[in-house]
Amino acid sequence: MKKEFAEFIGTFTLVLLGCGAAAIAGEQVGVLGISFAFGLALIAMAYGIGRISGCHINPAVSFGALIAGRMSFIEFIRYAVAQCAGAIAGAFVLMMILKGQMAGYDVAGSGLGQNGWGAGYLGEYNQSAALIFEIVATCLFVLVILGCTHESEDKATAGITFFAGLAIGLTLVVIHIVGIQITGVSVNPARSLGPALFVGGQAMGQLWLFIVAPMVGAALAGVIHKSILCCGGCNK
Repeated sequence: MKKEFAEFIGTFTLVLLGCGAAAIAGEQVGVLGISFAFGLALIAMAYGIGRISGCHINPAVSFGALIAGRMSFIEFIRYAVAQCAGAIAGAFVLMMILKGQMAGYDVAGSGLGQNGWGAGYLGEYNQSAALIFEIVATCLFVLVILGCTHESEDKATAGITFFAGLAIGLTLVVIHIVGIQITGVSVNPARSLGPALFVGGQAMGQLWLFIVAPMVGAALAGVIHKSILCCGGCNK
């Protein structure tokens, strides 16, 4: 269970710090601050748990690795369960911190950095824009991850070099800079699931898009990497 525990911790950290930046300090740090919070949390975890689990901390990344032939279906399921559990735990801890405000905190009204679209949500983009952005952004993100990492004897554990972790984290920063006003940026079904479970309402009603779109984008990335971009001799 070492790999699954690493994925739990990594996703817990991403949700607590990334969504925490949005919910606690969003007004102070703005779009750039939130973007760097997600990216830096990912970079930290890449170096902290990358050698253990590959630091997927995202079911879409694991699904892309599955499609690219880097992990088995059973490994994917085990990773995804651990990632979702970590995201739920991270959102729960964030909620408990926010409820510690002396004036009180309305989770349903003020949120936990949940994803969404439409009237009343950030830039008020429609469902089509949200769907397109999440598919394309996830595809690009997973392509960067698959391209930056190399396989080891254990296919599920892609080696994380110093520059790979940096490149992957900065890619997530750029994706957030562009996409926060559109959907709050998911590209990660677990990251969307955790906050939505506690916020409820519209967040739960729109959750399907933040599961379907990232998985479609990740599948495209896996196919593209395996069939087109994978270098000579890489047939996994």
